[in-house]
Amino acid sequence: MNQTNQTSTNDTSQTQSTLRSEARIASGAVHRLRQDLFVDAFAFRPMPPLEDAKVSRWVPWLPERIRHWARWLPHLIVVLCSVFVLLATVGMAYDMGIFSVLSLLVALPPVVTLFRPVGAFWLSLFALVVSTAIASVMPYGSGLTAGALLTHLAVMTLVVLRTRPRLAVEMWAITFTLAPVGAAFLGTSLDSLPPLAIFFGVVLISAAAIRAWREERQQVVATQTATAEERSRRTLLEERATIARELHDVVAHHMSVIAIQAEAAPYRVKDTPPELATSFATIRENAVAALTELRRILGVVRSEDPDAFAESDPEAPQPTLASLGSLYDSVRSAGLTVEAVITGAPRPLPQGVELSAYRIVQEALSNTLRHAPGADARVEISYVLGGLGLRIVNGAPSRLAKPSPGAGHGVLGMRERVQMLGGEMTADHTEDGGFEVAAFIPVAKAAQEATA
Repeated sequence: MNQTNQTSTNDTSQTQSTLRSEARIASGAVHRLRQDLFVDAFAFRPMPPLEDAKVSRWVPWLPERIRHWARWLPHLIVVLCSVFVLLATVGMAYDMGIFSVLSLLVALPPVVTLFRPVGAFWLSLFALVVSTAIASVMPYGSGLTAGALLTHLAVMTLVVLRTRPRLAVEMWAITFTLAPVGAAFLGTSLDSLPPLAIFFGVVLISAAAIRAWREERQQVVATQTATAEERSRRTLLEERATIARELHDVVAHHMSVIAIQAEAAPYRVKDTPPELATSFATIRENAVAALTELRRILGVVRSEDPDAFAESDPEAPQPTLASLGSLYDSVRSAGLTVEAVITGAPRPLPQGVELSAYRIVQEALSNTLRHAPGADARVEISYVLGGLGLRIVNGAPSRLAKPSPGAGHGVLGMRERVQMLGGEMTADHTEDGGFEVAAFIPVAKAAQEATA
């Protein structure tokens, strides 16, 4: 007996829970219907013109001035359709002895969709009810009713395309909920109502599918744009971290030299004054402290996975332009034919300049291997007055390159290095289908900054 009562109680609780869930669903549907079609129904929501890029893609053969006005083509089409409806219904209203206000009432909602889409639906529904009521007591009224029905369908389709897909169901439900009530009140037949409802439903569902597809496409484009921007930003930060690690090695070398010279200087001078020895000791202590801070920062920014051409030993000296020979041998062993040309008189350059120049050549040759398989490369290094010129150019690929998700990010890193040293750089495709990277690094400015 107790088990039977417990089962009955459980069934009652489950039934109540189901009813509450259904009530919440119904309440949410009513709330959404109220928000979509009743709250601020006549709010001003103008339809923007087409984007210039879209017009240029569709009709690139049009002159630029005409393309500018072609952005308003959808608005013009809607207005012309309203004019057509107005002219068609004016004749019917005249034959029925009704003022042309009814024709204007039927033809106006499509134009209103350009500014107040939801309000246009209510205006169209009102025009349909009025025209159906008047046509039911007037001769030749079926034509006017058909025109009002088609106009109402066009208005609902435009509203769905302009707002959101779920309005298709809401407007369809309101229209065909009022239709039987109106037919019963006017005493007209309901035989044509089911096929009409099915036809309206198919059209509105198609419009909702188009609208949903457009929204999904816009979201995909926005996501891809945000992803590309985030990837570029992350690549730039990673490149800056790499530059920071390399600058650590450059600065640490000079600070070590300063510390060693400051420690050895008192022993090079006989009878060193105590004040001078104290100054040298202070210089050495500051240099050692700076080295300690640099090593602490290095532990934060050092990457666990250096690039393919970087040395595996983090304590190894950073490469310079004199190390390009081994780089050329490395890429030649990978199948890339490289021609190296040096113009001007080679001379010692600041270590930061030589390191950045080496990395630029390294990245440009690496990009050639990835994106231009089978092409030849040429590296030109020019020692000119006041700076160092670099030019790395490759020919067109002889076979298809494998897709690379990081395409273009190496150029960002090269540009960051050149801008850090106050130089200029260009990177673009050549006329024969290859790619060229050209950079100029002002050595004098870099040397002044290093000295300062």
